[in-house]
Amino acid sequence: MPHLFDPLTIRGTTFSNRAWVSPMCMYSSKDGVIQEFHHAHLGAFATGGAGLVIVEATGVVSEGRISIGCPGLWTNEQAEAFTPIIKLAHEYGVKMGIQLAHAGRKGGTTLPGKSDHLMATPEEGGFETVAPSPLAFEGYAVPRELTTAEIKQLVKDWADAAVRAIKVGFDVLEIHAAHGYLLHEFYSPLSNHRTDEYGGSFENRTRFLRDVVAAVRAVMPEMMPLFVRISASDWTEGGWTIEESVELAPILKELGADLIDTSSGGNVHNAKITVGPGYQVHFAEAIKGTTGVTASAVGMITDPHQADEIISSGKADAIMMAREFLRNPRWPLMAAQTLGADITWPWQISRGKPAK
Repeated sequence: MPHLFDPLTIRGTTFSNRAWVSPMCMYSSKDGVIQEFHHAHLGAFATGGAGLVIVEATGVVSEGRISIGCPGLWTNEQAEAFTPIIKLAHEYGVKMGIQLAHAGRKGGTTLPGKSDHLMATPEEGGFETVAPSPLAFEGYAVPRELTTAEIKQLVKDWADAAVRAIKVGFDVLEIHAAHGYLLHEFYSPLSNHRTDEYGGSFENRTRFLRDVVAAVRAVMPEMMPLFVRISASDWTEGGWTIEESVELAPILKELGADLIDTSSGGNVHNAKITVGPGYQVHFAEAIKGTTGVTASAVGMITDPHQADEIISSGKADAIMMAREFLRNPRWPLMAAQTLGADITWPWQISRGKPAK
């Protein structure tokens, strides 16, 4: 079986290892354009030994942003701002991905900790939110229900954003269909009360996501990987289940998705989630073990031995980490030392490598 620091090849892309940086919102963009902070933030990961760095949730349209400070990809200027970061990562053998997203009913917020109210006003750059049904997430504004024509336009918007990301050199695209954002809102019966072709049955509720995956795949080079992040469970009675995720995974693979980035929750405010080290790994294990679809694991994975065991036992093909990378952007360099793996340090910082 492979280990954490063994390479992984998906389509025509080989990742140097399986310790990957998960997308993390930084709320630091202006008009959807990343700023100097992102160069330092993402640059630290790019020089830290990760096999893949995925940029935070990036709105395919302006009203698709989680907050007024989140990045976007609806203009060429927004896409081109990533060019120097991608170039830096490639110099150190690190692959770069970007998460294409629409926040749905959980969009349009102010910057965390910067305001005494949640929803941004029009004067602050706020906007009307949209969703499959006019059902608010607790504490958020009531969204407007999308028309079928608007849904079809958003499928095109996802594809257009993908084209921009490809042109500036990203190695991987990830469709964000998790955490209570728009695509998750459609496939979860808790937030989708529609009675048209986008609501009701499993087939109808997953239609929007399937259409987005197909449209994005259609504009991508054949050898470029496409990931989809899903919430494998709503953790709530009557909600989306791991059994449905297992059913969905091979359908997405058939449409051109190469990896299911397996997270959970986010669509219900009061979901009862039992949190602990590796608490979501069993979702990835169920998808990979049952369907054979390539899957990554997330959720309180912090220790090198823990991460390596997940890979070596076959529970997942890669590890997505977030908070641990915020604490230590060069976690893979030290983890390799712990596990006895020999990986190359950037020459500029190599004198910090511990002696054997």
